[in-house]
Amino acid sequence: TVSVDAVVYFRVFNPVMSVTNVANAHNSAQLLAATTLRNSLGTKTLHEILTERETIAHLMQTHLDEGTEPWGVKVERVEIKDVRLPASMQRTGREARAKIIAAEGEQKASRSLKEAADIINESPIALQLRYLQTLTTISAEKNSTIVFPIPIELLQLVKARGSGGSSNF
Repeated sequence: TVSVDAVVYFRVFNPVMSVTNVANAHNSAQLLAATTLRNSLGTKTLHEILTERETIAHLMQTHLDEGTEPWGVKVERVEIKDVRLPASMQRTGREARAKIIAAEGEQKASRSLKEAADIINESPIALQLRYLQTLTTISAEKNSTIVFPIPIELLQLVKARGSGGSSNF
């Protein structure tokens, strides 16, 4: 449910018609305006209501003017002043926007990671430097245990030197 405030400006252009064709032109115009507003907004989405206020107001003016003309009343202008959403809908809208922002952030982060992986893939030393950088960051924390993997190539090199040059690793 959406609460909408609208104002209808009208004037009586034929007092005789206004008195003879309708019991109370003011009240009748007000009731017709409320009904027209309800019917007009009932066919619109929330997004359309929020973004197409002028168009909705113009269509209402045309419809109201056609309805009140036989009463001797001319609708001069219609303005949609305020559209209020219930708190639950506002919260839902904020949550939806937050999810969209988070998803966009994840998308940017994944692109950055892919670019970094491409750069590291082109230069093997870049991976070693990144590894050492990560170890430096981890070692700054107290009470940390660091497992330092040794590349197999290094173990093969050490074994080859220790066994006289042959490697059966």
